[in-house]
Amino acid sequence: LSLKFGDIGDLKGLVIRFLLTASSYQLSVQSWFSLHRLQLLYNHSVQATFNATRIHAPASYSFRCEHVSSLQRYDALLVPSSANDLSKLWEVTFVDFQIQGFNIQEGHFAYAKDCASFLSPAILMGLVMSLVLLLVLAYALHMLIHLKSLDRHYECRASPAYFAQMKDSDVADEKEPLRNSGNESYELRNPQFGKIYI
Repeated sequence: LSLKFGDIGDLKGLVIRFLLTASSYQLSVQSWFSLHRLQLLYNHSVQATFNATRIHAPASYSFRCEHVSSLQRYDALLVPSSANDLSKLWEVTFVDFQIQGFNIQEGHFAYAKDCASFLSPAILMGLVMSLVLLLVLAYALHMLIHLKSLDRHYECRASPAYFAQMKDSDVADEKEPLRNSGNESYELRNPQFGKIYI
């Protein structure tokens, strides 16, 4: 697959060439395509070559990625093919990149296989938070299981003060008049009630 840009500044006849390969695997039911190599051609010769890594999809799908680049900050899916090549002098970045080499219908891309990895930072953060919440829940359940409960036969009974009822005749017998300096006072004879002076 070739993208021809023509003359751009000092670059005469700039062409970006994608070398795609199709392969089938024994364990897979369908065939896959992969981007094997990227070449930059200008001045009628190949000037830079990059090996592509992890750019593959089922043959009936397309491949899509937000950034396909030779820069490390974009995960460097394009790697210079050799140290002696001029590709080290180039920085190549495709933004919102989508490619499909085979089984193209009506000039439209098929369903896209995205390049996002399974363990992205957002997914890792979600897994860590889920683990923390599970640990808190497990600790709470552990505390509930080992919580000591009161014995079911135990009843908290208050012991109210008990005073025996006395008849008026008994009360009359229990008090004895005491005479002191003109004040009339009575003393209860029953020792269990103590002494009360009136």
